[in-house]
Amino acid sequence: MFERPRSGQKAVLVHLEFPRTDYEPDRAEFIELARSAGAEVLEVFGGSRQQPDAGLFIGSGKAKEVAAAVAGHGAEIAIFNHDLSPSQERNLEKLLQCRVLDRAGLILDIFAQRARTHEGKLQVELAQLQHIATRLVRGWQHLERQKGGIGLRGPGETQLETDRRLVRNRIATLKKRLEEVRQRRAQNRQARTRSSIPTVSLVGYTNAGKSTLFNALTGEQTYASAKLFATLDPTLRRLELPIGGTAVVADTVGFIRDLPHDLIAAFRATLEESREASLLLHVVDAADPERATRIAQVEAVLEEIGALEVPRLEVYNKIDLRPDDAPHVDRDADGRPLRVHVSARTGAGLDLLRAAVAERLHPGLVEHELKLPAGAAKLRARLFEQGAVLAERTDRRGVVHLRVALPASRLRQLYAETGVALPPELAP
Repeated sequence: MFERPRSGQKAVLVHLEFPRTDYEPDRAEFIELARSAGAEVLEVFGGSRQQPDAGLFIGSGKAKEVAAAVAGHGAEIAIFNHDLSPSQERNLEKLLQCRVLDRAGLILDIFAQRARTHEGKLQVELAQLQHIATRLVRGWQHLERQKGGIGLRGPGETQLETDRRLVRNRIATLKKRLEEVRQRRAQNRQARTRSSIPTVSLVGYTNAGKSTLFNALTGEQTYASAKLFATLDPTLRRLELPIGGTAVVADTVGFIRDLPHDLIAAFRATLEESREASLLLHVVDAADPERATRIAQVEAVLEEIGALEVPRLEVYNKIDLRPDDAPHVDRDADGRPLRVHVSARTGAGLDLLRAAVAERLHPGLVEHELKLPAGAAKLRARLFEQGAVLAERTDRRGVVHLRVALPASRLRQLYAETGVALPPELAP
Protein backbone atom coordinates (compact mmCIF):
# COMPACT_ATOMS: atom_id res chain seq x y z
CA MET A 1 0.00 0.00 0.00
CA PHE A 2 1.12 3.55 -0.71
CA GLU A 3 2.06 5.26 2.53
CA ARG A 4 1.15 8.96 2.62
CA PRO A 5 4.32 11.07 2.96
CA ARG A 6 4.81 13.59 5.72
CA SER A 7 3.72 17.10 4.93
CA GLY A 8 6.12 20.02 4.71
CA GLN A 9 6.49 23.69 3.80
CA LYS A 10 8.05 23.49 0.31
CA ALA A 11 5.10 23.57 -2.07
CA VAL A 12 4.14 23.60 -5.71
CA LEU A 13 0.75 25.11 -6.47
CA VAL A 14 -1.77 24.08 -9.11
CA HIS A 15 -4.51 26.43 -10.30
CA LEU A 16 -6.49 25.66 -13.45
CA GLU A 17 -8.89 27.86 -15.35
CA PHE A 18 -12.37 26.54 -15.96
CA PRO A 19 -15.26 28.25 -17.79
CA ARG A 20 -16.90 31.10 -15.84
CA THR A 21 -13.97 31.61 -13.45
CA ASP A 22 -11.83 34.70 -12.81
CA TYR A 23 -8.40 33.22 -13.40
CA GLU A 24 -5.94 35.94 -12.39
CA PRO A 25 -7.72 37.25 -9.24
CA ASP A 26 -8.34 33.68 -8.03
CA ARG A 27 -4.70 32.76 -8.75
CA ALA A 28 -3.37 35.73 -6.74
CA GLU A 29 -5.68 34.92 -3.83
CA PHE A 30 -4.59 31.27 -3.94
CA ILE A 31 -0.92 32.19 -3.69
CA GLU A 32 -1.70 34.46 -0.73
CA LEU A 33 -3.65 31.65 0.93
CA ALA A 34 -0.71 29.26 0.57
CA ARG A 35 1.70 31.81 2.01
CA SER A 36 -0.70 32.52 4.88
CA ALA A 37 -0.52 28.81 5.71
CA GLY A 38 3.28 29.05 5.88
CA ALA A 39 4.07 27.45 2.52
CA GLU A 40 7.26 28.23 0.64
CA VAL A 41 5.93 28.55 -2.91
CA LEU A 42 8.40 27.00 -5.37
CA GLU A 43 6.35 27.03 -8.57
CA VAL A 44 2.78 27.71 -9.70
CA PHE A 45 1.22 25.59 -12.45
CA GLY A 46 -1.60 26.95 -14.58
CA GLY A 47 -3.61 25.74 -17.51
CA SER A 48 -7.22 25.46 -18.64
CA ARG A 49 -9.73 22.67 -18.92
CA GLN A 50 -13.38 22.41 -19.83
CA GLN A 51 -13.99 19.98 -16.98
CA PRO A 52 -11.90 18.11 -14.37
CA ASP A 53 -10.32 14.77 -15.19
CA ALA A 54 -12.11 11.99 -13.32
CA GLY A 55 -8.95 10.27 -12.11
CA LEU A 56 -6.33 12.99 -11.62
CA PHE A 57 -8.40 16.21 -11.89
CA ILE A 58 -5.66 17.90 -13.98
CA GLY A 59 -5.14 15.16 -16.58
CA SER A 60 -2.19 12.81 -17.03
CA GLY A 61 0.01 15.17 -19.05
CA LYS A 62 -0.22 18.05 -16.60
CA ALA A 63 0.17 15.63 -13.69
CA LYS A 64 3.49 14.41 -15.13
CA GLU A 65 4.68 18.04 -15.42
CA VAL A 66 3.83 18.62 -11.77
CA ALA A 67 5.53 15.36 -10.76
CA ALA A 68 8.73 16.42 -12.54
CA ALA A 69 8.66 19.79 -10.77
CA VAL A 70 8.04 18.13 -7.39
CA ALA A 71 11.05 15.88 -7.92
CA GLY A 72 13.22 18.67 -9.31
CA HIS A 73 12.48 21.16 -6.52
CA GLY A 74 12.36 18.60 -3.73
CA ALA A 75 8.85 19.78 -2.93
CA GLU A 76 7.09 18.24 0.05
CA ILE A 77 3.51 19.14 -0.81
CA ALA A 78 1.34 19.93 -3.84
CA ILE A 79 -1.57 22.28 -3.17
CA PHE A 80 -4.55 22.51 -5.53
CA ASN A 81 -6.84 25.53 -5.66
CA HIS A 82 -9.77 23.21 -6.28
CA ASP A 83 -11.81 20.65 -4.37
CA LEU A 84 -10.47 17.14 -4.99
CA SER A 85 -12.37 13.93 -4.45
CA PRO A 86 -10.77 11.37 -2.08
CA SER A 87 -9.86 9.13 -5.03
CA GLN A 88 -8.31 12.01 -6.99
CA GLU A 89 -6.27 12.99 -3.95
CA ARG A 90 -4.97 9.43 -3.50
CA ASN A 91 -4.19 9.00 -7.22
CA LEU A 92 -2.25 12.27 -7.28
CA GLU A 93 -0.26 11.35 -4.17
CA LYS A 94 0.75 8.03 -5.74
CA LEU A 95 1.88 9.77 -8.93
CA LEU A 96 3.53 12.84 -7.40
CA GLN A 97 5.03 10.97 -4.43
CA CYS A 98 4.28 13.88 -2.10
CA ARG A 99 1.44 15.09 0.09
CA VAL A 100 -1.52 16.54 -1.84
CA LEU A 101 -3.84 19.16 -0.33
CA ASP A 102 -6.94 20.66 -1.93
CA ARG A 103 -8.42 24.12 -1.39
CA ALA A 104 -10.71 23.04 1.45
CA GLY A 105 -7.83 21.32 3.25
CA LEU A 106 -5.66 24.44 2.84
CA ILE A 107 -8.30 26.72 4.35
CA LEU A 108 -8.83 24.27 7.21
CA ASP A 109 -5.08 24.25 7.88
CA ILE A 110 -5.03 28.05 8.10
CA PHE A 111 -7.98 27.97 10.48
CA ALA A 112 -6.18 25.39 12.64
CA GLN A 113 -3.19 27.73 12.91
CA ARG A 114 -5.30 30.80 13.76
CA ALA A 115 -7.66 29.29 16.37
CA ARG A 116 -6.84 30.59 19.86
CA THR A 117 -9.85 30.03 22.12
CA HIS A 118 -11.21 26.69 23.26
CA GLU A 119 -14.35 27.22 21.21
CA GLY A 120 -12.39 28.08 18.08
CA LYS A 121 -10.24 24.97 18.41
CA LEU A 122 -13.33 22.78 18.83
CA GLN A 123 -14.88 24.26 15.69
CA VAL A 124 -11.76 23.78 13.59
CA GLU A 125 -11.22 20.22 14.82
CA LEU A 126 -14.81 19.31 13.93
CA ALA A 127 -14.43 20.75 10.43
CA GLN A 128 -11.14 18.91 9.91
CA LEU A 129 -12.55 15.57 11.06
CA GLN A 130 -15.60 15.95 8.84
CA HIS A 131 -13.30 16.72 5.92
CA ILE A 132 -10.93 13.79 6.41
CA ALA A 133 -13.62 11.26 7.36
CA THR A 134 -14.07 10.33 3.68
CA ARG A 135 -10.31 10.38 3.07
CA LEU A 136 -9.25 7.68 5.49
CA VAL A 137 -7.28 4.98 3.67
CA ARG A 138 -5.75 1.80 4.97
CA GLY A 139 -2.12 2.50 5.79
CA TRP A 140 -1.32 -0.91 7.22
CA GLN A 141 -2.84 -4.37 7.44
CA HIS A 142 -1.74 -5.71 10.81
CA LEU A 143 -5.27 -5.59 12.27
CA GLU A 144 -7.17 -7.58 9.67
CA ARG A 145 -10.35 -9.55 10.04
CA GLN A 146 -9.90 -13.02 11.44
CA LYS A 147 -8.05 -15.39 9.14
CA GLY A 148 -6.85 -18.95 9.54
CA GLY A 149 -3.39 -19.67 10.88
CA ILE A 150 -1.35 -18.79 13.93
CA GLY A 151 -0.51 -15.10 14.10
CA LEU A 152 -3.06 -14.14 11.44
CA ARG A 153 -6.13 -13.80 13.66
CA GLY A 154 -7.01 -10.15 14.30
CA PRO A 155 -9.65 -8.58 16.56
CA GLY A 156 -12.34 -8.77 13.91
CA GLU A 157 -12.04 -5.12 12.86
CA THR A 158 -9.64 -3.63 10.34
CA GLN A 159 -7.53 -0.63 11.32
CA LEU A 160 -9.45 1.43 8.77
CA GLU A 161 -12.75 0.59 10.46
CA THR A 162 -11.22 1.34 13.86
CA ASP A 163 -10.06 4.75 12.62
CA ARG A 164 -13.48 5.54 11.19
CA ARG A 165 -15.23 4.53 14.39
CA LEU A 166 -12.90 6.72 16.47
CA VAL A 167 -13.46 9.65 14.11
CA ARG A 168 -17.26 9.20 14.30
CA ASN A 169 -17.12 9.13 18.09
CA ARG A 170 -14.95 12.24 18.24
CA ILE A 171 -17.25 14.10 15.82
CA ALA A 172 -20.26 13.24 18.00
CA THR A 173 -18.43 14.53 21.10
CA LEU A 174 -17.43 17.79 19.38
CA LYS A 175 -20.96 18.39 18.09
CA LYS A 176 -22.32 17.95 21.61
CA ARG A 177 -19.83 20.45 23.05
CA LEU A 178 -20.49 22.98 20.31
CA GLU A 179 -24.23 22.64 20.83
CA GLU A 180 -23.62 23.69 24.45
CA VAL A 181 -21.66 26.69 23.14
CA ARG A 182 -24.52 27.55 20.78
CA GLN A 183 -27.09 27.42 23.59
CA ARG A 184 -24.90 29.60 25.80
CA ARG A 185 -24.56 32.18 23.02
CA ALA A 186 -28.32 32.10 22.47
CA GLN A 187 -28.90 32.81 26.18
CA ASN A 188 -26.49 35.75 26.02
CA ARG A 189 -28.33 37.15 22.99
CA GLN A 190 -31.66 36.79 24.79
CA ALA A 191 -30.25 38.70 27.75
CA ARG A 192 -29.13 41.51 25.44
CA THR A 193 -32.55 41.53 23.80
CA ARG A 194 -34.27 41.85 27.19
CA SER A 195 -31.95 44.76 27.98
CA SER A 196 -32.86 46.38 24.62
CA ILE A 197 -29.20 46.36 23.57
CA PRO A 198 -28.87 45.95 19.78
CA THR A 199 -26.09 43.85 18.26
CA VAL A 200 -23.98 44.95 15.30
CA SER A 201 -21.97 42.26 13.52
CA LEU A 202 -19.00 42.94 11.25
CA VAL A 203 -18.95 40.73 8.16
CA GLY A 204 -16.94 40.85 4.97
CA TYR A 205 -14.35 39.20 2.78
CA THR A 206 -11.20 38.11 4.55
CA ASN A 207 -8.56 40.85 4.86
CA ALA A 208 -11.08 43.67 4.27
CA GLY A 209 -10.00 45.33 7.54
CA LYS A 210 -12.77 44.17 9.88
CA SER A 211 -10.55 43.76 12.96
CA THR A 212 -8.85 47.12 12.39
CA LEU A 213 -12.27 48.76 12.12
CA PHE A 214 -13.45 46.88 15.22
CA ASN A 215 -10.48 48.20 17.21
CA ALA A 216 -11.00 51.75 15.93
CA LEU A 217 -14.70 51.77 16.86
CA THR A 218 -14.36 50.16 20.30
CA GLY A 219 -10.89 51.23 21.44
CA GLU A 220 -9.84 47.58 21.76
CA GLN A 221 -6.54 46.03 20.71
CA THR A 222 -7.64 42.69 19.29
CA TYR A 223 -5.29 40.97 16.87
CA ALA A 224 -5.37 42.54 13.41
CA SER A 225 -3.12 41.50 10.55
CA ALA A 226 -2.92 41.67 6.77
CA LYS A 227 -2.89 37.86 6.72
CA LEU A 228 -5.96 36.04 5.45
CA PHE A 229 -8.22 34.77 8.24
CA ALA A 230 -6.35 36.68 10.98
CA THR A 231 -9.56 36.56 13.05
CA LEU A 232 -11.35 33.31 13.86
CA ASP A 233 -12.65 33.69 17.39
CA PRO A 234 -15.58 36.13 17.68
CA THR A 235 -15.05 39.11 19.97
CA LEU A 236 -17.91 41.19 21.43
CA ARG A 237 -17.41 44.69 22.80
CA ARG A 238 -19.50 47.74 23.68
CA LEU A 239 -19.97 50.41 21.01
CA GLU A 240 -20.90 53.92 22.12
CA LEU A 241 -23.31 55.63 19.73
CA PRO A 242 -23.94 59.38 19.42
CA ILE A 243 -27.67 58.79 19.95
CA GLY A 244 -29.57 55.78 21.19
CA GLY A 245 -27.17 54.73 23.93
CA THR A 246 -24.90 51.76 23.26
CA ALA A 247 -24.75 48.65 21.09
CA VAL A 248 -22.73 45.43 21.17
CA VAL A 249 -20.42 45.00 18.18
CA ALA A 250 -19.10 41.56 17.15
CA ASP A 251 -15.97 40.93 15.10
CA THR A 252 -16.41 37.67 13.16
CA VAL A 253 -14.48 35.36 10.86
CA GLY A 254 -13.87 36.60 7.33
CA PHE A 255 -15.57 35.01 4.35
CA ILE A 256 -13.92 33.75 1.18
CA ARG A 257 -14.89 32.25 -2.16
CA ASP A 258 -15.92 28.60 -1.88
CA LEU A 259 -15.73 28.51 1.91
CA PRO A 260 -15.81 24.78 2.79
CA HIS A 261 -19.28 23.59 3.80
CA ASP A 262 -17.77 21.58 6.68
CA LEU A 263 -16.32 24.83 8.00
CA ILE A 264 -19.64 26.67 7.76
CA ALA A 265 -21.35 23.83 9.62
CA ALA A 266 -18.66 23.70 12.32
CA PHE A 267 -18.74 27.49 12.83
CA ARG A 268 -22.52 27.51 13.18
CA ALA A 269 -22.41 28.88 16.73
CA THR A 270 -20.12 31.73 15.66
CA LEU A 271 -21.97 32.57 12.46
CA GLU A 272 -25.28 32.78 14.34
CA GLU A 273 -23.97 36.04 15.80
CA SER A 274 -24.38 37.44 12.29
CA ARG A 275 -27.73 35.78 11.60
CA GLU A 276 -29.26 37.07 14.85
CA ALA A 277 -27.70 40.57 14.68
CA SER A 278 -29.78 43.75 14.57
CA LEU A 279 -27.51 45.18 11.86
CA LEU A 280 -24.66 43.85 9.72
CA LEU A 281 -21.73 46.08 8.83
CA HIS A 282 -20.50 44.67 5.54
CA VAL A 283 -16.88 45.80 5.42
CA VAL A 284 -15.53 46.18 1.87
CA ASP A 285 -11.95 46.86 0.79
CA ALA A 286 -12.52 50.03 -1.22
CA ALA A 287 -9.06 49.72 -2.82
CA ASP A 288 -9.71 46.18 -4.10
CA PRO A 289 -10.38 46.21 -7.88
CA GLU A 290 -12.40 43.00 -7.40
CA ARG A 291 -14.64 44.48 -4.70
CA ALA A 292 -17.86 43.95 -6.68
CA THR A 293 -17.07 40.24 -6.97
CA ARG A 294 -16.11 40.07 -3.28
CA ILE A 295 -19.42 41.69 -2.28
CA ALA A 296 -21.33 39.05 -4.28
CA GLN A 297 -19.28 36.25 -2.69
CA VAL A 298 -19.98 37.55 0.83
CA GLU A 299 -23.68 37.78 0.05
CA ALA A 300 -23.59 34.16 -1.14
CA VAL A 301 -22.20 33.06 2.24
CA LEU A 302 -24.75 35.24 4.09
CA GLU A 303 -27.50 33.51 2.14
CA GLU A 304 -26.06 30.09 3.04
CA ILE A 305 -26.07 30.85 6.78
CA GLY A 306 -29.54 32.45 6.65
CA ALA A 307 -28.38 36.03 7.27
CA LEU A 308 -29.17 37.60 3.90
CA GLU A 309 -32.36 39.26 5.23
CA VAL A 310 -30.61 40.97 8.16
CA PRO A 311 -30.41 44.77 7.59
CA ARG A 312 -26.98 45.73 6.19
CA LEU A 313 -24.88 48.86 6.05
CA GLU A 314 -21.90 48.75 3.70
CA VAL A 315 -18.62 50.18 4.99
CA TYR A 316 -16.11 51.03 2.28
CA ASN A 317 -12.86 50.77 4.23
CA LYS A 318 -9.26 51.72 3.27
CA ILE A 319 -10.18 54.97 1.51
CA ASP A 320 -6.72 56.21 2.55
CA LEU A 321 -5.47 54.06 -0.35
CA ARG A 322 -7.77 55.92 -2.77
CA PRO A 323 -6.72 59.59 -3.19
CA ASP A 324 -9.99 60.40 -4.98
CA ASP A 325 -12.17 59.17 -2.11
CA ALA A 326 -13.09 61.13 1.03
CA PRO A 327 -15.23 60.27 4.07
CA HIS A 328 -18.92 60.52 3.17
CA VAL A 329 -22.27 58.73 3.45
CA ASP A 330 -24.26 57.42 0.49
CA ARG A 331 -28.03 57.27 1.05
CA ASP A 332 -30.85 55.40 -0.66
CA ALA A 333 -33.97 56.92 -2.20
CA ASP A 334 -35.63 57.07 1.25
CA GLY A 335 -32.70 58.93 2.79
CA ARG A 336 -31.41 55.97 4.83
CA PRO A 337 -27.64 55.46 5.13
CA LEU A 338 -26.64 52.84 2.56
CA ARG A 339 -22.84 53.06 2.44
CA VAL A 340 -20.20 54.86 4.53
CA HIS A 341 -16.69 55.57 3.23
CA VAL A 342 -14.06 55.41 6.01
CA SER A 343 -10.47 54.57 6.84
CA ALA A 344 -10.15 52.41 9.93
CA ARG A 345 -6.36 52.90 9.88
CA THR A 346 -6.45 56.72 10.00
CA GLY A 347 -9.83 57.12 11.73
CA ALA A 348 -11.28 59.22 8.91
CA GLY A 349 -15.07 58.98 8.71
CA LEU A 350 -15.59 56.96 11.89
CA ASP A 351 -17.89 59.61 13.38
CA LEU A 352 -20.01 59.40 10.23
CA LEU A 353 -20.11 55.63 10.62
CA ARG A 354 -21.22 55.78 14.27
CA ALA A 355 -23.97 58.25 13.35
CA ALA A 356 -25.09 56.05 10.43
CA VAL A 357 -25.20 52.97 12.67
CA ALA A 358 -27.30 54.84 15.23
CA GLU A 359 -29.62 56.05 12.47
CA ARG A 360 -30.10 52.52 11.10
CA LEU A 361 -30.62 50.97 14.55
CA HIS A 362 -33.01 53.70 15.70
CA PRO A 363 -34.73 55.08 12.57
CA GLY A 364 -37.34 57.02 14.55
CA LEU A 365 -34.85 58.52 16.99
CA VAL A 366 -35.05 62.29 17.42
CA GLU A 367 -33.14 64.61 19.73
CA HIS A 368 -35.28 66.71 22.12
CA GLU A 369 -34.44 69.53 24.52
CA LEU A 370 -36.51 69.08 27.70
CA LYS A 371 -37.08 71.29 30.73
CA LEU A 372 -38.17 69.23 33.71
CA PRO A 373 -39.86 70.86 36.72
CA ALA A 374 -38.79 70.00 40.24
CA GLY A 375 -41.49 67.31 40.63
CA ALA A 376 -40.41 65.31 37.56
CA ALA A 377 -37.73 63.19 39.28
CA LYS A 378 -39.47 59.95 38.26
CA LEU A 379 -39.52 61.00 34.59
CA ARG A 380 -35.83 61.92 34.79
CA ALA A 381 -35.01 58.52 36.27
CA ARG A 382 -36.97 56.71 33.54
CA LEU A 383 -35.14 58.66 30.84
CA PHE A 384 -31.79 57.61 32.31
CA GLU A 385 -32.99 54.00 32.53
CA GLN A 386 -33.78 54.14 28.82
CA GLY A 387 -30.22 55.33 28.06
CA ALA A 388 -31.78 58.29 26.28
CA VAL A 389 -30.03 61.16 28.09
CA LEU A 390 -27.25 62.77 26.05
CA ALA A 391 -26.58 65.77 28.31
CA GLU A 392 -27.91 67.29 31.54
CA ARG A 393 -27.56 70.63 33.33
CA THR A 394 -29.46 72.50 36.06
CA ASP A 395 -29.96 76.26 35.85
CA ARG A 396 -29.98 78.73 38.76
CA ARG A 397 -33.73 78.35 39.21
CA GLY A 398 -33.41 74.59 39.72
CA VAL A 399 -34.91 73.65 36.35
CA VAL A 400 -33.34 70.51 34.90
CA HIS A 401 -32.41 70.79 31.20
CA LEU A 402 -32.03 67.46 29.42
CA ARG A 403 -30.99 66.66 25.87
CA VAL A 404 -32.46 63.25 25.05
CA ALA A 405 -32.73 60.99 22.02
CA LEU A 406 -35.97 59.02 21.77
CA PRO A 407 -38.81 58.52 19.31
CA ALA A 408 -41.43 61.16 19.98
CA SER A 409 -44.11 58.52 20.59
CA ARG A 410 -42.01 56.82 23.29
CA LEU A 411 -41.25 60.16 24.94
CA ARG A 412 -44.94 61.04 25.13
CA GLN A 413 -45.60 57.60 26.62
CA LEU A 414 -43.04 58.20 29.39
CA TYR A 415 -44.61 61.58 30.22
CA ALA A 416 -48.02 59.89 30.54
CA GLU A 417 -46.71 56.97 32.65
CA THR A 418 -44.99 59.30 35.14
CA GLY A 419 -47.88 61.79 35.36
CA VAL A 420 -45.89 64.80 34.11
CA ALA A 421 -47.72 67.35 31.97
CA LEU A 422 -46.73 67.08 28.31
CA PRO A 423 -45.06 70.26 26.99
CA PRO A 424 -46.75 71.90 23.97
CA GLU A 425 -43.88 71.15 21.58
CA LEU A 426 -44.38 67.39 22.16
CA ALA A 427 -48.12 67.40 21.63
CA PRO A 428 -49.17 65.04 18.81
